[in-house]
Amino acid sequence: MMNGLSRRDWLKMGAGASAFAGLGGCVAAGESAAGNAATGPGLHELAAEKGIRFGSAMAAHQLDDPRYLDIIRRECATIVAENEHKWYTVYPEPDVVNFEPADRLAAFAKENGLTMRGHTLLWHRSIWSPDWVNALDFASAAETEQFVGPRIAQMASRYHPFIYSWDVVNEAVSDETGEFRETSLSKRMGERLMDFCFAVAKENAPDAKLVYNDFMSWEDTSTLHRAGVLRLLEGMLKRGVPIDGVGLQSHSNYEMPDEFTRQKQKNWIAFCDEIVGMGLELYITEFDVNDTDLRPDIAYRDRLIADYTREYFDLMLTYPQLKEVLIWGMVDDQNWLQGFLPRTDGVLKRPTVYDENYKAKSMRSAIAEALRAADYRQPI
Repeated sequence: MMNGLSRRDWLKMGAGASAFAGLGGCVAAGESAAGNAATGPGLHELAAEKGIRFGSAMAAHQLDDPRYLDIIRRECATIVAENEHKWYTVYPEPDVVNFEPADRLAAFAKENGLTMRGHTLLWHRSIWSPDWVNALDFASAAETEQFVGPRIAQMASRYHPFIYSWDVVNEAVSDETGEFRETSLSKRMGERLMDFCFAVAKENAPDAKLVYNDFMSWEDTSTLHRAGVLRLLEGMLKRGVPIDGVGLQSHSNYEMPDEFTRQKQKNWIAFCDEIVGMGLELYITEFDVNDTDLRPDIAYRDRLIADYTREYFDLMLTYPQLKEVLIWGMVDDQNWLQGFLPRTDGVLKRPTVYDENYKAKSMRSAIAEALRAADYRQPI
């Protein structure tokens, strides 16, 4: 519940137009019309008042950017490595192990009183796996386990107990078919690969929240993806896999922020209801907003993005099972969406909380106001 509103009541408030129409003009004092510095409580403080942990992705190279570090320290209680815990960084070659970038991020977090999530013990997609791993051909499930197990264990144990939550497996379900992906690692194991990874993670990080993370969304293109994720979760729970929650990446990639219609909201609510009905927690793990197809006017884009952000967060924060919110980077020109589905006009995208000049935007106010309006829940 949020201020007495159920999700059913929330849906009655609008049919795709923001229930908070005109939000872009309703900016709290000092809190971020584009071009203004943010004042008042940091987002992590507002979140903590409601039992929510707030943070952002970081890359190791951003440790050399004082302005970015100032934003992280001001706004975040936690960080997650953008790419530094992925196998192509940690295990780039058969005989190479590279924890240096990830260790630098962990050291920064510790030095600044921040916590840290882990992303990811296994990214189950061949396109993002090292070529040498894709080329492996295991003779059996047991042989696969002998390869995967030590790597999962090495990563999980290295940061235990500091990393409080791991995306154990990332993106194991095809967004095109809804089926479990086949890779060199799952060829002999199928979905039992999930069971094995979670079991090893539990053994080596027994106090960490163990999460399945994926990019299924409210978009029409995600229909099969959502169904496939639910099937995967149901199977894991039936087999007794030690999973605590689901990471909802919350990128809106292919449809624009003004396409969050009532029917799509209903579909998304039904999906999230299924997850929490399984007894699992929810985490927003990679929030940003794509503006590929919006006209270039900055005020127009910022208004739509802020309205959508408020609407999405107001909806998600009705779930007391939502324990955490992470933005996928805090500064526009450093966000991955600049290179994904690029704008044809060459205009810089505005997908996140601060602009390229490190100034807070109206998206920040949208997040702040959604957090203020949320009900308290038991923290992670």
